[in-house]
Amino acid sequence: MKIHEYQGRELLVGAGVPVPAGEVIESIEDAAAAFKRVTQDAGVNLAVVKAQVHAGGRGKAGFVKLARSADEATRAARFMLTNRMVSVQTGADGLEVNRLLIAAGVNIAKEFYLAITTDRTTRQNYLIASAEGGVEIEQVAHERPDAILREPIHPTIGLQPHQARRVAFALGFTGKQVGQAVKIMLALARLYDEKDCSLAEINPLIVTPPDDANPDGAVLAIDAKFNFDDNALFRQKAVASMFDPAEENPSELRAKRVGLNYIALDGDIGCLVNGAGLAMSTMDIIKHCGGQPANFLDVGGGADKDAVTEGFRIILSDSQVQGVLVNIFGGIMRCDIIASAIVAAAKDVGFKVPLVVRLEGANVDEGRRILDEARTDIPTMRSATDLAEAARKVCEAVAA
Repeated sequence: MKIHEYQGRELLVGAGVPVPAGEVIESIEDAAAAFKRVTQDAGVNLAVVKAQVHAGGRGKAGFVKLARSADEATRAARFMLTNRMVSVQTGADGLEVNRLLIAAGVNIAKEFYLAITTDRTTRQNYLIASAEGGVEIEQVAHERPDAILREPIHPTIGLQPHQARRVAFALGFTGKQVGQAVKIMLALARLYDEKDCSLAEINPLIVTPPDDANPDGAVLAIDAKFNFDDNALFRQKAVASMFDPAEENPSELRAKRVGLNYIALDGDIGCLVNGAGLAMSTMDIIKHCGGQPANFLDVGGGADKDAVTEGFRIILSDSQVQGVLVNIFGGIMRCDIIASAIVAAAKDVGFKVPLVVRLEGANVDEGRRILDEARTDIPTMRSATDLAEAARKVCEAVAA
């Protein structure tokens, strides 16, 4: 699960990480007043207006803007709240912006990258850091992998102060900056563990220029990104309450409510499969046969007839779908349940597009019998004995 930047900043503040003051707005009319409050409280005359969406590339897309007056803040808000944000992470349709963060501007002397995530090959969490913050870390890792520092975190005792100090010195922090950076790293590590995160990122972590109050400069977090393990949300009620359904695909939310794994794609052949591995191979063979999968839908092994029927409704609600491929290898999920769901879906929403069904495994004979008896009610349905035949048939039917 993802949350917005402003929510991530709230988590950082609660953990004792210094973050510039900010305020969230949802209307153009609130921008001027928010700008005045934020800048007056911080004693500055500069603010940054940032779109709150679950996608990166906001700056390059023009959805992060500096404002030096209430009028400039209002103009920035008007642009962002009346245009869809299109970036390298959103696709051509872009995302609607419903919220903005107006945060106090700060002078920046140096930018750093700081994050914690899990390395599944070593089964450990790692502190990831770089002295090249404020840019896409993937680009840095690709072009200059030696610029990325990786510090393993012990699974029982957590990140230790001496590790954080080693990273701080390696990043080039000096003087009182070192202590500030160490506190932030340790706080981020605690947050990651306590909140069941899958990613906790500060980019950039910055150092301000020296002044009378901070002769060595102040270390601040001015952006935050948090992702959470969905499987742990049952014990993270506060985190779960931060979920924003407006940022999610409605069909994916609909599937999640009945325990299905659904991801919308750009193709025209709907897929209903049991098991993630089988779903991936089904999409691959559709591509191999010249088709384009319209979705990933894994009904898993525990779905009942009603859930599978809802899966068909979701697939057929996509206007791009010109054909459907059902590929079931019965184990925990029985073939007769899938067959009954197909019949129920035909009665409920109808199959006006070609439907190709391949069943194998547990209760396959009963499943095939159910479909044979319903064949007159589902004239668009065809059967296949193996995956290659099924993919070929559905691709040919869609292309016809």
